[in-house]
Amino acid sequence: MKNRLIHLNNHLFSQLERLTEEGLTAEQIDTEVKRADAIVGVSEQIIRNADLSLKAVTLVATHGDRFASALPMISPPTPPDGEPIQIRQQRPLIKAAGT
Repeated sequence: MKNRLIHLNNHLFSQLERLTEEGLTAEQIDTEVKRADAIVGVSEQIIRNADLSLKAVTLVATHGDRFASALPMISPPTPPDGEPIQIRQQRPLIKAAGT
């Protein structure tokens, strides 16, 4: 299965092409419209998830791991030996305005 945003983009354009095919019957158009609605609904969720992931990465890039305890879903995994992985504190990659 292809799970990248470029693949989603390709699916959306493929659906657009199906919707604009000449010679479709009213029933076929109705079927494609329903399919398009379903694809758009799932696509919106995928895009929201990608946006949230980008925000999380930006937060970590900007502030390091100082918020890690409040955000367990983006904290580093604990390896099998039970010792947490240490994240090196880095300078922010993004400078705040006016600094």
